[in-house]
Amino acid sequence: MDRRYYFERNLLALSARNPPLCSRLSAAETTLNRYRFLESRSGDVIPALVDQSGAAHPLHSTVDPRREGERLVSALKDDGFLVFLGLGGAYAPEAALLHSTVSHILIIDYDINGTAELFCSKEYIKILSDPRCTLLIDPAPEAIEACILAEYRPALSGSIKTIPLRARTELDIPRFSAAAGAIQRAIEGVSSDYSVQAWFGTRWFSNIIRNLKTAEMRNVPAPPIRDAAICAAGPSLDQQLPLLAEYRERQKGAYIIAADTALPALLYGGITPDAVVSIDCQHISYYHFMGIDAQSIPLFLDIASPPLVSRFSASPFFFSGGHPLALYISQHWRPLPLIDTSGGNVTYACLSLAENLGAERIHVYGADYSYPRGMVYARGTYVYRYFEQRQSRVSPLEAQRSALLYRSPFVPPEEPGGGYYETATLRFYRNSFERKAASMEAQILPAPGIGCPLQVPHKAPHSGGRRIIRLFAPGRAAMSADEFLAAYRNAIVNLPPPGADSGAYSPRLNAGERQVFTTLLPQAAAIKRRQPDLATGELIEAVKRYCVSDIDRVLGSGMHDM
Repeated sequence: MDRRYYFERNLLALSARNPPLCSRLSAAETTLNRYRFLESRSGDVIPALVDQSGAAHPLHSTVDPRREGERLVSALKDDGFLVFLGLGGAYAPEAALLHSTVSHILIIDYDINGTAELFCSKEYIKILSDPRCTLLIDPAPEAIEACILAEYRPALSGSIKTIPLRARTELDIPRFSAAAGAIQRAIEGVSSDYSVQAWFGTRWFSNIIRNLKTAEMRNVPAPPIRDAAICAAGPSLDQQLPLLAEYRERQKGAYIIAADTALPALLYGGITPDAVVSIDCQHISYYHFMGIDAQSIPLFLDIASPPLVSRFSASPFFFSGGHPLALYISQHWRPLPLIDTSGGNVTYACLSLAENLGAERIHVYGADYSYPRGMVYARGTYVYRYFEQRQSRVSPLEAQRSALLYRSPFVPPEEPGGGYYETATLRFYRNSFERKAASMEAQILPAPGIGCPLQVPHKAPHSGGRRIIRLFAPGRAAMSADEFLAAYRNAIVNLPPPGADSGAYSPRLNAGERQVFTTLLPQAAAIKRRQPDLATGELIEAVKRYCVSDIDRVLGSGMHDM
């Protein structure tokens, strides 16, 4: 068969799903002899990669490469999400697509010119046209991570496996090793996110749909600011309170943003903040506000926060922290201001809020991200009242504090002799905060403390010229909250049934259905944690039933469950 015939047919199949790669291949060289092409005993084409010495290395069995690919795939105990390193003749990926339990296939290879030669040798239409398959050629490690983060959903996809085409990867070890590292980093990121979803998916969904009625009534924008102070609840806050009071007195118009954990400590020290931020979906958030009067303080809440928390303030501002349902709400009901909460802790969210309000200089207090001198929180925070209420002869106050301090193992200090203890989680939070600070235009000015010092780049003061004033406010609602919930409920009900080929469920959905389905993924993780034996199709139906039932409870309309 003519080489041009194969090439054009492959590009035609690719153009429908990946126009950029199609364009790159159209401009590639196909006469550089990166490959030689052999014929196996079974009559199939075998690409043989030519090394620098001119020797050709067959990438597959010279007897029957299709059977070889089938044996390789059948040896996998469960299919799930498969990453193939090396394209070759794609015999194993083609065999994998015959398994209904394969949720996605990612194929990674390098050398666009070599790939163009492969496309001239045989048809790759099966993998190029299947929505479960993604082909990356010459990807940067970041592109590999982004692809896996976008496509791999543990609750539905099952396990993830990497299958190298040995004859290919061994001839380009540096690049495929970098790809393997990117895959591992992506898996770690997905696993961390999935574990959070598994624990909090149900609570997020429940909180969000119950907050809509309150969010419907909030339309007042937050004012723009120039100078801000953000306050965390680390032990350093105790000695920094005089510095904070002096800063407020000196810098007229300064805007103090408190993490919810730090609010009682600030009030205990005689300082009333201008705003409080809360992002935790758990009921423990209540403890930060119990016994204090915060009605006059604006409260910035993630839409997934417990509904009762908004009642502690007469001025709650709801924002989207990135939950899929919150993003869906912004697209289909009313735009919610977006706050970056990816750092995983409320101090990071405070920094993001200050940025969104237009702050040019941001002072930071109480952000220890460690346990200095064995202390956990500043005085006045909720843990002291919490432990005092629960202490007894067998569980005294100090024993409870020690249990909190030693609940996670400490990690070796980066700088010995600092007088503070770190855990892996606190170090992750600190590193996230530092990366965020480095990416911002504003000056970040940490106050001296006794905890782990923040490493933020020095930036010159703002010139004081014209600046863009950001308006932090929700957009206009397209309908009432009840109307939106009813429409969203019906969209869930109308999602297609999984069918026998449940591994390919998401790729079969149209764009609107996929948006709706994505909002259910955290809930799917939560249900999967409680019922790990559910098959993918059963899990999808269970998630739909649960979410529809919960919406019905909020609407109180008496609609029948599915």
